[in-house]
Amino acid sequence: MTAPATPPEHPLPTTTTPPPSPPEQPNPAGRPDALAPQLAAGPGQPHPAQVIARQRLHPLSPVLKSVRTLTLVIVAVSWRGVQNLGPDKYALVLLGLLALVLLYSAVAWRFSGYEVIGRELRIHEGVLFRRTRAVPLERLQAIEVVQPVLARPAGLAELKLDVAGAGKAEAPLAFLPLAEADALRARLLALATRTPVPPVGTAPPEPTTPAVDQPEEPDLYRVDNNDVVVSQFLTPPVMFTPLAVLYIVGQLLFNSDFGVFAVASMVTAVAGTIGAPVMRILNFWNFRIGRAPAERLRIRHGLLETRSQVVGPRRIQSLTVTWPLLWRGKGWLRVTLAVAGQSSVGADGQQSRAETDRLLPVATVDTARAIVPLALPGLDISTLPLSPVPHRARWLAPLRRRVLAAGLTEHAFATVDGLLTRQLTVVPYARIQSVRVTEGPWQRRLGLATIYVDVAGSTPAAAVHRPLAEAFTWADELTKRARAARAAMV
Repeated sequence: MTAPATPPEHPLPTTTTPPPSPPEQPNPAGRPDALAPQLAAGPGQPHPAQVIARQRLHPLSPVLKSVRTLTLVIVAVSWRGVQNLGPDKYALVLLGLLALVLLYSAVAWRFSGYEVIGRELRIHEGVLFRRTRAVPLERLQAIEVVQPVLARPAGLAELKLDVAGAGKAEAPLAFLPLAEADALRARLLALATRTPVPPVGTAPPEPTTPAVDQPEEPDLYRVDNNDVVVSQFLTPPVMFTPLAVLYIVGQLLFNSDFGVFAVASMVTAVAGTIGAPVMRILNFWNFRIGRAPAERLRIRHGLLETRSQVVGPRRIQSLTVTWPLLWRGKGWLRVTLAVAGQSSVGADGQQSRAETDRLLPVATVDTARAIVPLALPGLDISTLPLSPVPHRARWLAPLRRRVLAAGLTEHAFATVDGLLTRQLTVVPYARIQSVRVTEGPWQRRLGLATIYVDVAGSTPAAAVHRPLAEAFTWADELTKRARAARAAMV
């Protein structure tokens, strides 16, 4: 059940010769007014309110992108560089590498940039091989402003575009001055709302987003950093880490055959175990939620690398509430969002360990009841009309039977599953892509079936072991409600 594709509302300009454009005004990089429209409207051209003239990235962008490769090269040269070359020649080699990086950066910056034509963002890059990547703004789901550690001293930021159907961040813009990145994000989100373009010759519409320098609203909620630390260490691997450390110490003291390589291997394993929680602590530090224009949510967090993301309720594909086993004693849970195209891949193409899908990294039920309706209006996670599976499902899920539940609410489909780690998954009707009913061989004997609700960019929500008649009734009802919800959004 997939919505038919619609042609773009604003085709690209034709090949007719446009009237002469006014001379370019000086546009210093790093100022929000550098994003002002610079092309005059003409026959067959997009309205000026829908165009951003070509802008260049910050000159330090190629340097910051290449810093990892440059560091590896310096380390490789430094391994035996001083011994084989001597201090003087070694210093000349480093200066030569630095000069090459600066030369490459200057050439790359000369040919890099971005522009918006109609409702398409075009990103230009490349030195030997020039590339132009086009991102349709209709598919734009969310935009995240990221400030890596190396970019923060220079006041630069990276713009990561989450696009529906993409497996990673689509053509990230790295790097821009922070003020320009915030202004560009606001403008791209405004263009992605499908506001109709006025006829040629009429005045452009009033901007739907406030000025960049308008004071921001105060944060709606801040997560306690102490709760973040405690929650990330309340995991089974981390809790058993002290035993592993004691084992290593005991082997060193009482076992003379315990070699250096064995110790190094175990220390590496321990470091890898506690590395993921430490990275999450750094990522979720100072986690706060605020309001953005057009009823969007602004989520900001991070200690070393700061992140700022703006997500609209219509872009959320599903919401998941998780109760980990070791958190239940403190009454904690976490809430995650699934946004089509959302990814943790950085500008260098490497997989990032930072998790960017959190609405609440750790919270109580009362806090979740207050914050979740900001993402999905009208949803109360404590009063969902969920029904359990029938008693005969005990033959297929003897331990999980008391946990399994599902139901159709006013605005969304909800399921509960998980024995040790319990999960509540909620899918808004307007985000449903397809509905499937499956029957396994043992389910057929018991008159049971599983309903799968597919959404873009996320794992399907499954209501397992439902009565067969109920499963087909729900499938028909979900199809009708999904069609009606999408029609109401147009």
